[in-house]
Amino acid sequence: MLLSIIQGLFQLYSLAILIFVLMSWFPGAYETKLGEFLARICEPYLSLFNFIPPIFGISFAPWVALIALEFIENGLLYLLAMLGLGGF
Repeated sequence: MLLSIIQGLFQLYSLAILIFVLMSWFPGAYETKLGEFLARICEPYLSLFNFIPPIFGISFAPWVALIALEFIENGLLYLLAMLGLGGF
């Protein structure tokens, strides 16, 4: 039960990051209520990966952030399973 809740939260946050990144394709999207909300929850995490330089004008930092988030999720789920908190 606990593992499925944590997985759902990580998937929801990954989706929020993806939507936030895709909003850059639409002018003025960040000024909407949704854009402001996503900026508040996504920018602190994404700013950790700003050290990655863009290649040919394309930033790969969000991709690295999503991959890192996947590693964090897997590590946390493994740790919880090893501690017996997985709800099996």
